[in-house]
Amino acid sequence: MEKYSRRGKRQEVTNTGGGFRRLLLILVSLLGIGILVLAVWYWVGFKPKQPDIPALGEGDDDGVAFHSPQYNPDDAAFDETDKAPDGVTESDRKEEFYTLLIIGTDGGVNTDTIMLASYDNIHKKANLISIPRDTLVNVKRPTKKINAAYPSGASNGGGKEGGIAQLKREVKTLIGFIPDFSVLIDMKAFVQIIDALGGVEVDVPFHMVYNDPTQKLSINIPKGLQTLNGTDAMKFARYRRGSSGSKTISDYDRINHQQAVIKAILDKALKPASLLKIPQFISIFSENVTTDLKTNELLWFAQQLNGLQGTDALSTYTIPIAGTSGSPKWYEYADAAKTADLVNATINPYNVPITAENLDVINAVP
Repeated sequence: MEKYSRRGKRQEVTNTGGGFRRLLLILVSLLGIGILVLAVWYWVGFKPKQPDIPALGEGDDDGVAFHSPQYNPDDAAFDETDKAPDGVTESDRKEEFYTLLIIGTDGGVNTDTIMLASYDNIHKKANLISIPRDTLVNVKRPTKKINAAYPSGASNGGGKEGGIAQLKREVKTLIGFIPDFSVLIDMKAFVQIIDALGGVEVDVPFHMVYNDPTQKLSINIPKGLQTLNGTDAMKFARYRRGSSGSKTISDYDRINHQQAVIKAILDKALKPASLLKIPQFISIFSENVTTDLKTNELLWFAQQLNGLQGTDALSTYTIPIAGTSGSPKWYEYADAAKTADLVNATINPYNVPITAENLDVINAVP
């Protein structure tokens, strides 16, 4: 199996994946708020509680009614009712190892960010895997991209509950299991968080210039160490190509920029001065976060993150991609074997390895 470093790079092969169109900043946006907001509740007597790991067959959304005409219960992707691969039992579960599905929306039902996180409370390590939004999934609906799962489940009365349940099922086809918990956060919280923090410091690698009047988008961020407000940090994270001969970067470079902002948010959120902004964080958290974790369980996770030594214990990765379908769909083909290796090295909550055969991945056409 390939080896992985703690900084999200394979030691033998560079870790790259499919392109993202927008933000990869949801995880630490959520946890940065959580550390500050939940600390207040702790000080006033609200005690943290370590979550119980859901048993197999529990929390699988079996009772959720799907009203979307795009949902087909006969899809191969949905023929499993439990959370784990076939043959895996609760006795195979790792001790105090938690998994989380993180969903970022754009103010509506479009999922711009889909990520998987794990926290190992025994070894005090956290891992984060990003799923490119154009990743192909084995479903019968016309649009077979993973980012279409949430709106498919949420449409026609399914709501957030139906959207999250549908996405969980499709995520399982890519990683082999359904995560323990889920968190949905609206991406507008990203701007509000950074502004409440008073901006974040980011080393901008070159002068970023881009103008698109049709989108009412203008980017002009000088090179060098900059303190970016929420709006400019979002522009930095979204930058792909420039105007009038300005530099164009790859989607992989953009992922690196987005992860730099994640670490900058976390670094500043953990500073004592940020505690003065607690009322603002409470409001942002309440308005923009939907989760099946209880408040005292969120407090426990926030405490664990606060106990990690800086950002070194948070490793970031991207689902390995084997190729693209090209025009007109531009599907990203997940690499089943390499994805299984990555899952086993990072977020697999079971002592039994996930194999490529556990995944329902459509292979790239030669």
